[in-house]
Amino acid sequence: MNSSSSSKLSSSQAVSENFLKALDFAARKHRDQRRKDPEQTPYINHPIAVAHILWIEAGVSDEAVLMAALLHDTVEDTETTFEEIEQQFGQSVKEIVAEVTDDKSLPKAVRKQQQIDHAASLSDRAKLIKLADKTANLRNVAVSPPDGWSVTRIDDYVEWGKAVIDQIRGTHAKLESLFDQAYAQGKQATKT
Repeated sequence: MNSSSSSKLSSSQAVSENFLKALDFAARKHRDQRRKDPEQTPYINHPIAVAHILWIEAGVSDEAVLMAALLHDTVEDTETTFEEIEQQFGQSVKEIVAEVTDDKSLPKAVRKQQQIDHAASLSDRAKLIKLADKTANLRNVAVSPPDGWSVTRIDDYVEWGKAVIDQIRGTHAKLESLFDQAYAQGKQATKT
């Protein structure tokens, strides 16, 4: 299967077969993973939230972006390869996923700094995913932070997310507004 990078989905139409295949693929890859929140929610909720933010909340209809949103953590957090993504979903989706995938062989602090350093050079499509991903993560941290996170650690995470997003301002006004709301929510959570 090879998805067309120019396919668009409207929020009123049924999802495409390609989108559902990407959702199924991501769900199977993340099936045994849990978030680090107290509820240990299924990890797949995160990529679904990223796709929801893009499509439903921000009106992004580029099918390749929406599919990459569902798949954005598969290579980083599972045994999935970029070759597998390309084979299943095409080169465009693979390239977007590759842009937003951290190199887990590097120390965490280096990976976090690289996200800041490289954000401005991302493609427009990858920037959309980065905005939605950071929005979803800040929303989660504000409402249900990982077990054992102190207020200081939450604040550091919120500020790091802002440092990444500040590098790509001017990409998509609605997504940036949603991020700013999540940032404010995260900052509020550190005051309670």
